[in-house]
Amino acid sequence: MTLPPDVLAGIHSRVADTDALLSRYYPGDRAGQPIHTAYVSGADAAVELPESWGAAALELAERHGELLTELAGPDAVALMLNTLRQNPIQDLRLDFEDGYGTREDAIEDADATRAGAVLAALPAAITSRGIRMKGLTTGESSRAIRTLELVLEGAGGVPAGFVFTLPKIRAVGQVDTAVLLCEAIESAHGLPAGALRFELQIESPQAVIAADGSATVAAAIHRSAGRCTGLHYGTYDYSAACGIAPQFQSLEHPVADHAKAVMQAAAAQTGVWVCDGSTQVLPLGTDDEVRAALARHYRLTTRSLERGYYQGWDMGAGHLVTRWLANFAFYRTALEVAAPRIGRYLDRRGGAVMDEPATAQALSTVVLRGVACGAFQPGEVTALVPKATIEVLEQLRERKIPAL
Repeated sequence: MTLPPDVLAGIHSRVADTDALLSRYYPGDRAGQPIHTAYVSGADAAVELPESWGAAALELAERHGELLTELAGPDAVALMLNTLRQNPIQDLRLDFEDGYGTREDAIEDADATRAGAVLAALPAAITSRGIRMKGLTTGESSRAIRTLELVLEGAGGVPAGFVFTLPKIRAVGQVDTAVLLCEAIESAHGLPAGALRFELQIESPQAVIAADGSATVAAAIHRSAGRCTGLHYGTYDYSAACGIAPQFQSLEHPVADHAKAVMQAAAAQTGVWVCDGSTQVLPLGTDDEVRAALARHYRLTTRSLERGYYQGWDMGAGHLVTRWLANFAFYRTALEVAAPRIGRYLDRRGGAVMDEPATAQALSTVVLRGVACGAFQPGEVTALVPKATIEVLEQLRERKIPAL
């Protein structure tokens, strides 16, 4: 007994329509996520900034080598030191919001124009770059728009990897406004359609849960016309809005965990990256204070990585030390666990853990992230699993290697 052809055709049509809708909303993860975003006041924009941050971080790391080796081991420390010498910053935002403050219009005009020139001149190793402008809110929107336009004018167009961070998101309508703004600027300045992209800073409870109980952040992603590239958690504004006392505001407070879990679920398989927030504690002061701050940031960065937040804010050169160190240690440890399981999966062998295609996808993804950030080289992977070339790992990530 079989179903009538017209009934089957109707079912297959519904299946196809649903699959097409899901493919549109959830195209899949996007490779290339940087491990961090360095935030620097727009007033301090300078082409030499990556070099100066790297030098300051290197001096700090060499001064506290014993502690850092104790935290992560000599191999991770060696990689970290080399990175600080060569490419200390992957992603940079010149801040025209809280880290810049309110200044006379003529001053911000000049700083914005200079910031654009700096962004255009930064080395290619900084794969993502941009600004955080003021919010699209009453009293700030005019200044925010003018700053964005002047940055683009100073850059002579849209710099490679350019993105702007939009703060103070509390309603989906603000995302509609951001899309309209991008379209208007592209038209007015003769830029290619779709050239401007933005990140949403999630720093208020309303950005997570709307008045009707829906997830604002999920709707925001899908209302962005494909322009939203990331969700950035704002640690202290969010905590304060939830009524958390200042001494308990932290990346690891339960309200932070809840907000980031919602952000993570909303962004999953959309190609939008989730970025953890910052810690306000910098490695400055007495020797004991510096050591405590280094250990704290290392712990917080590791905790974020363990929870699947692969990017975070760095507010000073000192944060680069433990940002890179924690990432290298995390991915090198992950490789030790992932390699034998990938090998068994590729050999179609059993063992104590029977991995499915989705798990093989996750295993290959973490290894590819480790290669991308420099925690290890492709040859170190194939030394453990000869079949696990970059091409094969990418096939596993895309689930193009069939299961048993």
